[in-house]
Amino acid sequence: MDHDIGQILLMALFVLLSAFFSATETAFSSLSRPRLKTMAEDGHRGALLALRLSERYDDLLSTILIGNNIVNIALASIGTIVFVRWIGDAGVSVSTAVITVVVLIFGEISPKSIAKEMPERFAIAAAPVLRGLMTFLKPVNWVFSKWKKLLTRVFSIKNNNAITQDELLTLVDEAEQGGGMNAEESDLLKSAIEFNDRCVTDILTPRVKIDGVPSDSTPEELLDILTASNQSRLPVYEESLDHIIGVLHQRDYFHYLHQGHTDFHEIMQKAVFVPETAKISGTLKLLQETQSQMAVVADEYGGTIGIITTEDILEELVGEIWDEHDQKQELIHQVNADHYIVDGAVPLELLEKRLNMEFDESDAATLGGWFMERAERIPHPGDTLRWKCWKIDVLKTDGRHVQEMKLNRMESAGC
Repeated sequence: MDHDIGQILLMALFVLLSAFFSATETAFSSLSRPRLKTMAEDGHRGALLALRLSERYDDLLSTILIGNNIVNIALASIGTIVFVRWIGDAGVSVSTAVITVVVLIFGEISPKSIAKEMPERFAIAAAPVLRGLMTFLKPVNWVFSKWKKLLTRVFSIKNNNAITQDELLTLVDEAEQGGGMNAEESDLLKSAIEFNDRCVTDILTPRVKIDGVPSDSTPEELLDILTASNQSRLPVYEESLDHIIGVLHQRDYFHYLHQGHTDFHEIMQKAVFVPETAKISGTLKLLQETQSQMAVVADEYGGTIGIITTEDILEELVGEIWDEHDQKQELIHQVNADHYIVDGAVPLELLEKRLNMEFDESDAATLGGWFMERAERIPHPGDTLRWKCWKIDVLKTDGRHVQEMKLNRMESAGC
């Protein structure tokens, strides 16, 4: 009887060890290395040890699997001996069934479920034991590491652990859904991740909205232009905006005028030019290097497409920045649940987010440009277009581009 009790207690110990190895495997495969690194930098020695072990994951995994297999085989062997002694030849089958159920419940499923919920805490607790086992099994782990290299060569396995941009965006979404960050933090991170991919044409102020200063303007004409404009920096041009020769800052000119001077050419800053294919990240760097706040976006023929400012670029990261020169403009005005009045310059991307509209791939960036692209002409007030679940009406134009439009959601199948 005492012999049976001793073997049962030994089997219970093996079940606990099986649970330990299973939980440890799950903990180290699920833990957050950045979280461990933060804890280690704060002086947590256990976190530092767990972090170092996670960096040797192949050796760690070999140690865990060796330990887990040893205890499971030992458990099955002792269980078979005990059950055969109790019930004879049928003990082999009974032992297999009982040990399998016990190991599944108490040695695999339960400990792994618990470790999954608190991987860092479990990894820190298990780290000292694992370090000792890894030292003891170092020769065996060396053999397995050589075996792994051989398999890698034979099957031409390429190890690519680099995280793609899409995967990084998914991680941000998961962090937001898990409560690790709020919506504002999530939007800021996504904007930063996508920052290098955006072109200046996505965020520039188009040529038709640029307030320019003719180079031959009289002081009186210049004052009228500056007073009427809501832009703090205006390009100075000869003949047309395709020949910009400099940039004039309103504040500099009024300070200059207060000193009794009138020739604005003396305080005009040098214009910075970027191609329409330029990325906003490179443009920001260029503006920093040239100590400028505005760049002129030119097409392949040298003509002016628009202008882009440091504020425009920063707004891509942090959202709208309000200053004293901005005019409040509501691009999308909701009349009721299915009726909207929108500015023709509203970006297609904004409509897709706000109204769940879906547009086919287009060269246009705004709704007005998209309508013009489909109409193949400059629209007139009263022009109508039906697009999927929407009826789009042109309300106002200036003869060159669409200024105001009406959107009505239609009640039809699938909408």
